[in-house]
Amino acid sequence: MAEQHVLLAGSKRPIKSDARRVRDAGAQDNVGVTISLRGAGINKNPEQRRADADKTKAVLERFGLRTTDESKLPQGSLGMNGTVEAMNKAFQTSLGIYHSDRQGDFRGREGELKIPAELKEIVTGVFGLDQRRMARRAAFAGTGSFGSLTPADLEKRYNFPNGDGRGQQVGIAEFGGGYLDADTETFSTKHNLPQAQVRIVELGYSPPRSWQEIQQLPLQEQNAVKAVLPEVMMDVQIVAGLAPAAQISVYFTSWDQKGWIDLLDQALQDKPVALSISYGLSEDAPDWADVAITEIEKRLSAAAELGITVCASSGDDGSGDQMTDGRCHVNYPAASPSVLSVGGTMINGTDEEAWWVAPGERAGGGGATGGGVSVVFDRPTWQQNVQVPSLNQGAKPGRVVPDVAALAGPPYYDLILHGRPKPNGGTSASAPLWAALITRINALLPADKQQRFLTPLLYQNGRHGSFRDISIGHDNASFPLPGVGYPVQKGYDACTGQGVPDATALLTALQ
Repeated sequence: MAEQHVLLAGSKRPIKSDARRVRDAGAQDNVGVTISLRGAGINKNPEQRRADADKTKAVLERFGLRTTDESKLPQGSLGMNGTVEAMNKAFQTSLGIYHSDRQGDFRGREGELKIPAELKEIVTGVFGLDQRRMARRAAFAGTGSFGSLTPADLEKRYNFPNGDGRGQQVGIAEFGGGYLDADTETFSTKHNLPQAQVRIVELGYSPPRSWQEIQQLPLQEQNAVKAVLPEVMMDVQIVAGLAPAAQISVYFTSWDQKGWIDLLDQALQDKPVALSISYGLSEDAPDWADVAITEIEKRLSAAAELGITVCASSGDDGSGDQMTDGRCHVNYPAASPSVLSVGGTMINGTDEEAWWVAPGERAGGGGATGGGVSVVFDRPTWQQNVQVPSLNQGAKPGRVVPDVAALAGPPYYDLILHGRPKPNGGTSASAPLWAALITRINALLPADKQQRFLTPLLYQNGRHGSFRDISIGHDNASFPLPGVGYPVQKGYDACTGQGVPDATALLTALQ
């Protein structure tokens, strides 16, 4: 008797816009998936979670899948492996090999997934069948070292309180790339800081740890690692420079939707004070499966409930966020109500202003702080006093991005890559700055005020002195599309949020 299947809600995916199917995936090729179970996030019903996992394993093993990882079961995830043939039968799909000029060859799918009827309402997501990239870097490379800001410069500019983050854990999300231990050591030595306590966490991806290891990779893999390497080293060195005694957990994951789920499951398990995410994609990019946003949101909401402040960069492509439909867009996960969305500034002479370098997006050699009004997420209660209308005609008053800001543009951050100065920036830099700041502040708070999701608290009355308003600069329009942007103004705006931190005042406000 044939197995009965039902649709998995929200699983529909179009073909990737710049890709074409070139052949069927090899029937005996191995595939690893993360199965998301109902109630994912915080384990509030261990008995049901165990029963759901046992039933899921029993049903899917009939199709030839095998369980490989139950370590994230408390977060609602189950790791399983199987052949392409087994996955096609279990989830009623047709896995293929696709080619994209940007990504090269990757395994993918089109259409909806189906799950065995016995698992209806138990299995809520299946991730890893499709390996298309669902994140992009937000790094923006500087052109020289003169004038770039050191950790001491940043501490002074943003009035950091004394401290070093001792006893705290901060997380950093990385999609691919590598990690050069020697560069972080050189950076810390250069700035007279203790050596950083870096913990590399491999989540389906093993980063090369030296330049020699990178050079031994096949050329295509070398190029892929080199493209992301400046991002990784920037994230780690910014945190190491501003919270040098904290434990820095660097989560290396895959670029696909599975990578997002695996990353957040691990963060929920580790419970860092802050998690920096310098990657994202437009919230309404067609490559997202609806179920992916739903399942990621479950985990971000759980992180907020556990007191993890996820610092997400608002993007480096202004109001268009690399979309080409002529409308304004915001980056995800920065648009989530369960994160602290971080925009960018630059320094022009003695003034700090909203970051915008013509033409307002990276493809043209410029860049600008992401920001705007979400079309996916409603405006949260703690933003009800924010008066920023959407520039998209007929759009709802959604969640406004960003919440706060920090340096992203010129003169950039003083960093080390391959043993040499390599300034870098972007909102990719402002996010780890905020993660380090929160980590450092948390170490100085009384025990009953530690480990809190800070975003709603930053909007409460009486905390306005915690920020320095950024009220000058170009709007965040990206050209040629959409050609309009959100204005910079006194008070809150959709370029720099509430402004840049006065960290000592923020510490006082949070006590």
